[in-house]
Amino acid sequence: MKPNYCPLRRIAVTPGEPAGIGPDQLIQLIQQHLPCELVLIADPHLLRQRAQILGLPIAIEPFDASQTPEMQAAGRVKVLPVALAEPAVCGILNPANSRYVLETIAQAAQGCLTGLFSAMVTAPVHKGIINDAGLPFSGHTEFIAELTGGHPVMMLATEGLRVALVTNHLPLIEVSPALTRDRLRTVISVLELDLRKHFLCEKPKILVCGLNPHAGEGGYLGREEIDIIIPVIENLRNQGMDLIGPLPADTVFTPKYLDSADAVLAMYHDQGLPVIKYKSFGQAVNITLGLPIIRTSVDHGTALSLAGTGQAGIGSLRVALQTALTLSANRVERHDA
Repeated sequence: MKPNYCPLRRIAVTPGEPAGIGPDQLIQLIQQHLPCELVLIADPHLLRQRAQILGLPIAIEPFDASQTPEMQAAGRVKVLPVALAEPAVCGILNPANSRYVLETIAQAAQGCLTGLFSAMVTAPVHKGIINDAGLPFSGHTEFIAELTGGHPVMMLATEGLRVALVTNHLPLIEVSPALTRDRLRTVISVLELDLRKHFLCEKPKILVCGLNPHAGEGGYLGREEIDIIIPVIENLRNQGMDLIGPLPADTVFTPKYLDSADAVLAMYHDQGLPVIKYKSFGQAVNITLGLPIIRTSVDHGTALSLAGTGQAGIGSLRVALQTALTLSANRVERHDA
């Protein structure tokens, strides 16, 4: 079905782990007027309970898909109800509610596929408790990709820096075996395409990290650069892509390189993300590229110790929402062009 775009965006938002700060953040977010319609996919009882704990007003209206989107009014919100298995307690994980977490994500993704929602924004989940419930789960990114199709590429972004990953949530010992020519070629192609499609970069310039210290130092510190990364880069350059690398990861994040680049591609999670989180933790956004839908998320975890305390910041959630609105607007511009 072709998405039914309208001037006012309708954004699905999932609260993530019910024992964490996700519900707190959503309740704080809706205390203000917003230039879109939010639809929280959650248990209404959870939202009311957490609002009472925080001492914040909330008026819940049942979501009706047949109605025209309305501007988000302070203190009021549309909710598409999904019931918890058991009542949530702030800071205490409960595997019984893991299926609820996955169901909220699934309904948001399905709604984006059908065009009911312009985009989805997700609050943090707890991978461990979902797996403890016997539900194989490696992360939001991979789970949503299974539902929607596509090749997911994780990218975190903040003012002046975008960092995408070739591998996501893998133990370090598994990174090198996972770094194949096919995988690298696909990730670079997705990144380059989505920088043009979603971020309107006419010809994206991408800095590609090496895997090893000093980008392998000519093979003395590893051969992945020589055997995998360089051949892929050269092949894609011949197809017209603007790729620089492989570059040592300890120097690529400097103004000399970043000032003229549109994105950095890191080989693994902790090669690229510590830099962007140091630069702007709590103000960055996690964007999933390579999907047929728009999905953004916060740049932090569930922060169980802060749940229900009123101390959870919403900076990253604000950025995630604004990014979702911008990307959906860019998508419409290209659709209309």
